[in-house]
Amino acid sequence: MGKQGFYVSKALAVVFIVLGLGALATIIALSVVYAQEMNRNTNGGTNGGTGTTTTTNNRPVTTAAPSNEPWDQYRLPKSLEPTHYSVTLHPRLKAQEGTGLYIFTGESSVDFHCKEETDLILIHSNKLNYTSKAGGEWAELTVVSGADTAPTITESRLQTETQYLVLTLDRKLTKNAEYRLTTTFTGELADDLGGFYRSEYVENGQKKVIATTQMQPTDARKAFPCFDEPALKATFDITLIHDAGTVALSNANSVNLTENADTETVFERTPKMSTYLLAFIVSEFGNITDTVDDIKIYARKPAIDAGQGDYALKITGPILKFFENYYNSSYPLPKSDQIALPDFNAGAMENWGLITYRETALLYDPEFSSNSNKERIATIIAHELAHMWFGNLVTLRWWNDLWLNEGFASYVEYLGADNAEPDWGLKDLIVLNDIHRVFAVDALASSHPLSSPEDAIQKPAQISELFDAISYSKGASVLRMLSDFLTEPVFLKGLQTYLQQFAFGNTVYTDLWNHLEQAVQDLEFNLPFNVTDIMNTWVLQMGFPVVTVDTTTGIVTQKHFLLNPDSEITTESPFEYENTHTHTHMLHYKQFLVKQNRLDGPQHGAPDFVLPKKPPQDTPRDAVECLLQIHKTHVNWSGELPQAIPVINRAQLVDDAFNLARAKIIPTVRALSTTKYLTGEMAYMPWKSAINNLEFFFLMFDRSEVFGPMQKYLQRQVQNLFTHYNNATAGYTADAVGHQNQYTQVNAFSLACRTGLTECQNLASTLFKDWMATGVNKIRPNLRTTVYCNAIAAGGVDVWDFAWGQFQKATIATEAEKIRYALTCTKESWLLNRYLEYTLNPTLIRKQDATSTIIYIAENVVGQNLAWDFIRARWPYIFSQYGGGSFSFSNLINGVTERFSTEYELHQVRLSLSFCFCFFSS
Repeated sequence: MGKQGFYVSKALAVVFIVLGLGALATIIALSVVYAQEMNRNTNGGTNGGTGTTTTTNNRPVTTAAPSNEPWDQYRLPKSLEPTHYSVTLHPRLKAQEGTGLYIFTGESSVDFHCKEETDLILIHSNKLNYTSKAGGEWAELTVVSGADTAPTITESRLQTETQYLVLTLDRKLTKNAEYRLTTTFTGELADDLGGFYRSEYVENGQKKVIATTQMQPTDARKAFPCFDEPALKATFDITLIHDAGTVALSNANSVNLTENADTETVFERTPKMSTYLLAFIVSEFGNITDTVDDIKIYARKPAIDAGQGDYALKITGPILKFFENYYNSSYPLPKSDQIALPDFNAGAMENWGLITYRETALLYDPEFSSNSNKERIATIIAHELAHMWFGNLVTLRWWNDLWLNEGFASYVEYLGADNAEPDWGLKDLIVLNDIHRVFAVDALASSHPLSSPEDAIQKPAQISELFDAISYSKGASVLRMLSDFLTEPVFLKGLQTYLQQFAFGNTVYTDLWNHLEQAVQDLEFNLPFNVTDIMNTWVLQMGFPVVTVDTTTGIVTQKHFLLNPDSEITTESPFEYENTHTHTHMLHYKQFLVKQNRLDGPQHGAPDFVLPKKPPQDTPRDAVECLLQIHKTHVNWSGELPQAIPVINRAQLVDDAFNLARAKIIPTVRALSTTKYLTGEMAYMPWKSAINNLEFFFLMFDRSEVFGPMQKYLQRQVQNLFTHYNNATAGYTADAVGHQNQYTQVNAFSLACRTGLTECQNLASTLFKDWMATGVNKIRPNLRTTVYCNAIAAGGVDVWDFAWGQFQKATIATEAEKIRYALTCTKESWLLNRYLEYTLNPTLIRKQDATSTIIYIAENVVGQNLAWDFIRARWPYIFSQYGGGSFSFSNLINGVTERFSTEYELHQVRLSLSFCFCFFSS
C-alpha cells in the first residue's frame, strides 16, 4: 500500500468480515420467520383453527380443518382441466355507505374437461364471498357436452389454507365430458396491491379511484374462482361493468360498449393463456396511440397531456419489432397497451396485451427525469415485451422454473433496449447490474439453486420467495453465458424452434436445452459436451466456482466460492465443485484462455495476467498488480487510460478483488489497493464497481474511528474526477456528453460530497438554496438526488420542510421519488422519526413506497437505530400491511439490518426474533 492509502490490518479486516457474516445470519433468520408467517397467513391467518365442513343454503362456509384430503394439497388434482372462462366484473369506485369499503361483484363461468371420473370439484378461491343471484343459486353446474345431465352440488365450503372452493357432488362426473360451473360472488376492492385492487390519486384537488389488477403469481383467485396454475391455460371472455365516463381495459380489444347508467365493455376472446397473465382495469386515464402498430400508453390525463408517455411510445414499436426478428415470430396479439399506475407493488407486470407499470417505470419527462430514469424505462419496457413470447406465448409449467422465465427476460432486456438506444452501451451494463449483483448473493451459504424440484414449491408463500436476485440476475447471467459460448446463431435457432413447437403451451426448462442441443447439431457447431450436461451444473446446484489459473503450467483448478469459506452447506448438490482437471462449471480451459498480455512488452517466462474469454469468476491473484502497474506506468490524465485491460475486465478485477478478500483468499489490503489506480480512471464501469464494493466499508466503518481517514483517502481518489467534470460541465450546470459519462459525472459528484469535499457540499447547498429562494429549480435532473440529499443533510428543519412541501406538490413520479429519498438524508433524528411515522399513513407515503422509505432511513447512519426501533415497535402493523410483498418485505428485513456488525446488535436481533415468534404464535 502506498503512502496515501487507507490502511486496514488483516486481523481487523477478518474481524469485520466475521461480524458482517454474523449480521447476514440474522437476515437469513428473519427471512425464515417471514416465510413462516407468510405461510401462516396463506393458510388462513385469523380464520385458522380446526374448522368444520358445514353447509348453509348450499353456500360455502369457511373451514380450515387439516387432513390428507385433496383439498388440503396445494396443487390441484389432475382430474379437471379448464378450457374457457366467461367473467363479468363490476367494480364500485365509490365507497359503500356505512362500511366505507370498496367492493366488486362478479359472475363467472368456467368450462372444463373431465379427464378422470370424480365427485369433487376443487377450484381456487381466495377472499371471495359467494352470494345467490336473483331467482337462482350462487353456483350452478351444467353439461356442455359428453353427458346427459350434470351431478348436483350437495356440499360446498371454502378451504382457507389451500385457497379452494370445494364442491362435493352427488355422483361422479363423466370422463371426457365437458361441464360448466357458474358462480356469483362479491369481493373487496382493497388497497392491498394484489388481485383485483384499488389505486388512488388526486387530480385537480379531487380523489380519483382506479380498479386494477396484479395476478402474478397466485392472486387471480382473488378476482374470480379459477384453476389458478400456469399450466392450466384457457381462453377468456371478459366483460367489465363500470361507471359512465370511465374507460375499461383488458388483455384483448373491446368489441362492444353499451352505455346506460353504467357502461358495459365486452372484450374479444383472448388466446389460450394462463390466469396469472390476466388484467382488467377501470380508470379515467388518457392515452396516446401509435395507430400503425396499435400501441397505446395510458396514464393520468395530466401526465399524458404533459407528454410523459411520449418516450415509452417512441421506443415500444422498435423494441417489439426487434423481438419479432429475434424470436422469428410475429407479435402474438392484435394490440399492445401499457399503463402507468400510481400504486403498484412491482416495477412492472407482463400481462398479455396490457402491461402494468409503476409510474416511474413508464413515464419520462426530460425536465425532471434523470439519465438513469430513462434507462430504467427502456430496459423495463424491453423486459416486459420480451415476456410476450417467452413466458406468455410459451409458459413454464410450474413456478419452480420461474428462473428461466425471469432470467431470460432479464438477459434480453439489454438486447431490446440496446436496439432502441444503440449509443448507450447497454449490453455491457449487465455486468454491473446483474452479474456483480448476484455474485454477492450466490456466494452465501443461504443461496439456492436456480431450479427447485417441482414438489418443493407448493404454497403461495414458497412461490413468492422465488422472485429474487437468483431467479432474475443469476438466471440472466447464465443465459448470457450460454448464448455466448454457443454463439448467437446457435442460441437463436434453438430458441426459435422452442417457441414454435410450444406456442400457447407449457414447458419445463430442459425443453429449451433439447432445442439448443438440436441447433448445435443442425448448425454443426463443435461443442465437446452437450448443453444439458453443461447447464445442469449451473442450474441444479447453488453458487459458482472460483477458478485458479496457473499461468506457468496452464492447469485450471476450481472450488466452490463462498464469502465465508467456513460456512456449512446444507443444500445437497448433484455435482462436485472440487474438481481439478475436469469440467463441472467450465468447458475445457483452452476454450476460455485466449489472450495473454504483458504490460511492459514481451519477455520470457509466464504472462503477467490472463484474460479468460468467457469467465464465470476468474481473477488470477496477480491481476491486482496489473491494475497497479497501469497506475504507475500508463496513467496520463490528459489522455485515455490505455486498453491494456478492457473496461469490463477492469470493473471485474476490482469486484473480484474485493470478493476474494471477503472470502479470505487474498488480504483485504490487497483488494483496497485496487482503488489506488482510480485516480487515473475515467470509465464508468470500474468506478461503479469500486463504489459498490466500498459500500460495505462505509457500512462497517461509518460509526468507527477509522471512518475519517477512510473519507480523506477516498476524497483524494475522486478529486481529479470531480474537478474534471466540474470544468467540463461549467460547474455541474450541464450534463456530460455520453450515456455512461453522465453516470460517471453523477458518481464523481456523489462520492465527492459523501467523502466531505467542501467544494462539492457547498455547491449542493448553494444550488438547493437558490431553488428555495427563487422557486425555480435549476438543478440538472441527473444530479438532483445527490444535490437534494446533501443539501438536506447540511440544512435544518426549514430545508426539510421545503423539500417535503415540494414532495407533496410533485406531479412527476420520478421527481417525487428523488425527493422522497433525499428527505431521509437529514441528520436531525426527530425529523427522521417524524418521517418514519409518515410511512404508516398511505395519504402521506403510498403503500408501495413505505418499506423502501424505511430502508432509506436505515441507510442514514443517524437513522439506522431509529428505523430498527421503529419496525420492532410497529411490527404487527408493518407485517399485516406489507408481509405479503415478495420483494418489498424481504428488502425491508435486509435494509434495516445491513449495517449490523457487533455482538450487541446480534443479541438485539435474537431478542427481536423471540418477540416475533411470540407474536406469530399468539
